[in-house]
Amino acid sequence: VQLQASGGGLVQAGGSLRLSCAASGYTFSAYAMGWFRQAPGKEREFVTAINWSGDSTYYADSVKGRFTISRDNAKRTVYLQMNSLKPEDTAVYYCAANAWSRLRVGVNTAGSWGQGTLVTVSS
Repeated sequence: VQLQASGGGLVQAGGSLRLSCAASGYTFSAYAMGWFRQAPGKEREFVTAINWSGDSTYYADSVKGRFTISRDNAKRTVYLQMNSLKPEDTAVYYCAANAWSRLRVGVNTAGSWGQGTLVTVSS
């Protein structure tokens, strides 16, 4: 399993970014996908997840209404559209692949991780 995240960068508060995560090495459409993030000095935390078909999603309260997860099974890619970014959104963002039963409760136990992409939001 390989997950390649991209799209991070520096943005001003209130701005937008779209992250992508390209998957290979497994049956992409059979697994749920998620995004987690880790800010400096903090533990990795759940951000959002989407089921295999894309018709069920789940968000952390801190990003609800601002972030949108989506997936394109034909392109084997999951996306994270981030709007109204805040300085507290600054973190390394990781994509994850796992069963929906795990990601929908915010955990990636025994799942796969991408390499991370840095998002920096300036005030």
